[in-house]
Amino acid sequence: MVIKMTEVQIKNALDKFEALIREQSARNEKIKSVKEFTDYKALDKIIIGVCGGDGIGPVITRESAAVLEYMLADEVKAGKVEFKFIDGLTIENRVAAMKPIPDDVLDELKSCHVILKGPTTTPQAGDGLPNIESANVAMRKALDLFANVRPVKVPAQGIDWTFFRENTEGAYAVGSKGVNVDDELAMDFVVTTTEGCQRIARLAYEYARNNNKERVSIVTKANIIKTTDGKFLNLCKEIGAEYPEITTDEWYIDIATAKLVDEKRRKDFKVFILPNLYGDIITDEAAEFQGGVGTAGSANIGKRYAMFEAIHGSAPRMIKEGRGKYADPCSMLRASVLLLSHIGMQKQADTLERALDICMLEECKLKITGREDGCTCEEFGKYVMETVKKLR
Repeated sequence: MVIKMTEVQIKNALDKFEALIREQSARNEKIKSVKEFTDYKALDKIIIGVCGGDGIGPVITRESAAVLEYMLADEVKAGKVEFKFIDGLTIENRVAAMKPIPDDVLDELKSCHVILKGPTTTPQAGDGLPNIESANVAMRKALDLFANVRPVKVPAQGIDWTFFRENTEGAYAVGSKGVNVDDELAMDFVVTTTEGCQRIARLAYEYARNNNKERVSIVTKANIIKTTDGKFLNLCKEIGAEYPEITTDEWYIDIATAKLVDEKRRKDFKVFILPNLYGDIITDEAAEFQGGVGTAGSANIGKRYAMFEAIHGSAPRMIKEGRGKYADPCSMLRASVLLLSHIGMQKQADTLERALDICMLEECKLKITGREDGCTCEEFGKYVMETVKKLR
């Protein structure tokens, strides 16, 4: 027996789609209203929020925060920097509030200028948790952190890549708001706005210009996803035309992913601009070249706020198996380098980056394995701290 979709089911789906359109239209107007970036030099005090998250998040965040507190001790003493420790972003609290970020936690986050955030657990189908949006996605939207910036460097292989992943639109923008039209048909949606495309493109080209990067690669699947990916591609190319000294090329996500593995071609890449989903996937691949996702940090940049984090998840299995103390803090420490640079503390950023290169790539006196045959997170954190002290 064939059961056909009813008119009521179609009407219900259309009503949900209409609500989604109105919601995203309002969001579009809101993001257009913010014009200027925060000038950290003009602030009397920079407030750095430290939010551990859950799973291994508090473990690795604690070590990174300790290094930051040491490196910024003079600024804290002078009243120029304040650290604010924020709890409450655990999966238990989020489930209790039935929100991706409880209201009181969000208020605390908004009281900071920049945030160092540990990984958070995201509910998924079949895990017994309610369908709550990712805390990461919610934070990016609530604070309008539109640019996810992820650097990957492997000098021995000629790799020096910086990825600018659009952070608040694409397939992730309304990922929890798809529609089950009936038992047989489900649909999700992709969001692309003019403002969203232009601002991520301009940030990437400005970075390329300011850091003497001669090539920007725009990555989409515009030959298949013609409307939203096509819009992203065309608007990025328009912005690129304003930077004639920079070569702009365009790639489809599948072949770009393949060419990162090509030893001859991958050296040509410098700066990438990508929609949300593609950027998430390809930056995890890229991180493998420098040792895996545990070695890579990322910056989430907006005009008012910025948040810095590891690119990996909360690893609840490590906690369940009692291995949490062996978690690798390198991703959060790399994110701390980006945080220091973002707030204008470039000398400290360079020192920490050099210390990490020594500890992770050169001396390697301690090894993180995630298990008892390697050092603990705390031990590696102390190793980095001692290296920083030697360099200062």
